[in-house]
Amino acid sequence: MRFRESGRLDTSGVQDRRGGGGGAGRGLAVGGGGLGLVGLVVVVLVQVLGGSGGDTSSLAGVLSGLDSGQTADNTQLEQSCQTVGSANDSTECAVVADIDSIQDYWGQTLGGTYQPADTVFFAGSVQTGCGGATSGSGPFYCPADRLVYIDLSFFHDLQTQFGAQGGAFVNAYVLAHEYGHHVQNLLGTNQQVNPGETGPTSGSVRLELQADCYAGSWANHAETVPDASGQPLIADITDDDIARALDTAGRIGDDFIQQNLGNGTVDQDSFTHGSSEQRQRWFRTGYSTGDPNQCDTFGAADLG
Repeated sequence: MRFRESGRLDTSGVQDRRGGGGGAGRGLAVGGGGLGLVGLVVVVLVQVLGGSGGDTSSLAGVLSGLDSGQTADNTQLEQSCQTVGSANDSTECAVVADIDSIQDYWGQTLGGTYQPADTVFFAGSVQTGCGGATSGSGPFYCPADRLVYIDLSFFHDLQTQFGAQGGAFVNAYVLAHEYGHHVQNLLGTNQQVNPGETGPTSGSVRLELQADCYAGSWANHAETVPDASGQPLIADITDDDIARALDTAGRIGDDFIQQNLGNGTVDQDSFTHGSSEQRQRWFRTGYSTGDPNQCDTFGAADLG
């Protein structure tokens, strides 16, 4: 995966809280929409606090936790990631470019329905509109404050703990999946999921597989979707990049995690994100068609 060399990189879609503290706080209470990567799985993306167009006054108590010593300082990020070409040499700059590309795609696909969402860089722990979270939660989207959260050390963990091949495009897939949850929140799709529902055909699984499909749909267009300059941020995505993304999708399926990182027993009734085969299938569906309308996992009789 390569980014173009010319032009300026826009870091305004990131809140860099890596030096802002915030503490572990209370457990992540509502929302989530993470990749389901560790034992401390983030709770399913939903519900009362997650609906778009809800009563914002109901969020006041939850969101007040964000003021507990947290600050965002993008100064260093802005200095390091001034040009688009810096994304070819720096993981954090590449993530900035990924976020810009993903949001350019959804803004052009959904038009006025799409509302941009920032990504929060944090280190160790963070307070969110859904409660406190740690790096162990993996990347996740919080519908209550409409923010994506990620500790960038996660990309290293993907390779060392899960055995994923990794790479710049894998990192982009991770971000695109989380922004898929943001799209679901804007469209009200998450309201179709009953809190705590699990199982191989559950609403939770359908929500996650659709986010994988949305990520694939963005990937199909990533080399052509223009930024504000009229040029695509991403110059090249190779077959090897797609193979690496599919490798990662296979390693974050519920069955792979339970078999290889859990007690060795696969329990389909506890699935919340889908099997490895399902996650690969739906990313591939989005990528091959480039059409988010083909990502209707809630209407699919066969999830794979």
